[in-house]
Amino acid sequence: MAIFRKLARPLLASTFVSGGLHTLRDPGSVAPAAEPVARPVTERIPALPDQTEKLVRVNGAIQVGAGLLFATGRFPRLSALALATTLVPTTLAGHAYWTVEDPEERAAQRIHFFKNLSMLGGLLIAAADTHGKPSLAYRSAARAKSLAP
Repeated sequence: MAIFRKLARPLLASTFVSGGLHTLRDPGSVAPAAEPVARPVTERIPALPDQTEKLVRVNGAIQVGAGLLFATGRFPRLSALALATTLVPTTLAGHAYWTVEDPEERAAQRIHFFKNLSMLGGLLIAAADTHGKPSLAYRSAARAKSLAP
């Protein structure tokens, strides 16, 4: 199973590193599409930058950083969760197929939307993966039980 993790993590992370680098280099190319999603997010989380270009740059930086960590197996659960968190607004902003009028473009965006949902599922599995070891919650409960009189 370990060989599959070593192979699967870089494969899954490659999309995030590539996309994040593109966003960091040219945030203006994705900012218009991100605007409808960025505004409600920044209203709910005041610590985030209120300018869309800065926000997509932050998202891109998280994707690059967490993608590299995930690909190399460093903090895999945390980095998978960070990638999953960035994937939700990216998917809603970039692949809102229900707003597209052209049937061919709508079909293409629908494919990308569901591809991203599949990646989200993989990231959530990775975020929960304990490599066959008991989880922290299980170990804590077992330790508390062993200490109880």
